[in-house]
Amino acid sequence: MRILFVEDDARTADYVNRGLTEAGHVTDVIRDGRDGLVQAMNERFDVMVVDRMLPGLDGLSLVKALRASGNTTPVLFLTAVGGVDDRVDGLEAGGDDYLVKPFAFSELLARLNALARRPPAQTEKIKLQVGDLEIDLVRHSCRRGSVPIELLPREFSLLTYLMQNENRVLTRTMLLERVWDFHFDPQTSVVETHISRLRAKIDKPFDRPLLHTIRNTGYSLHA
Repeated sequence: MRILFVEDDARTADYVNRGLTEAGHVTDVIRDGRDGLVQAMNERFDVMVVDRMLPGLDGLSLVKALRASGNTTPVLFLTAVGGVDDRVDGLEAGGDDYLVKPFAFSELLARLNALARRPPAQTEKIKLQVGDLEIDLVRHSCRRGSVPIELLPREFSLLTYLMQNENRVLTRTMLLERVWDFHFDPQTSVVETHISRLRAKIDKPFDRPLLHTIRNTGYSLHA
């Protein structure tokens, strides 16, 4: 994941940044709320971690401004302000999760992973498009350019999830949970088999591939 971490306490920032880096993630650490808002508006992140008490612009105002702009990046508040009313204020401001200091890094990482697995808020859309590939969620139809593509129900669900997460790398575990509702590894090649079938339909007949395998990590759909 690419993570934006807005935290003015140097000790906390260094501790969390080191842990996230060791877990394989890329973290942009910003110490000022106003600078954090600018960074969030101009760059794309998978999740954000925001302290509430920040110089320049407090965390609540940062997230409110972000949501007002239409940005839906998941936000976790990480703060020492932990009363019930404080947590309610954070969630109503547009936060998706709330973790109070002191905290266990393992819990922070688990919560960030859970936020990253959530599909973006695109329920109002009836069509998704990546490059010249388009699906209609109401008609359950698919086409690439002017060529219609016939998909089986599970292939359609898989493609929908990939398109909802355009440019993101989705791991095998994420696909098993979201497309097959498996919360364990069945030790089968079901993901690989369906990816291969999907690639044969949406990529192989065309000049430019859209479905990419990220070695030892997962899959990503992008133009």
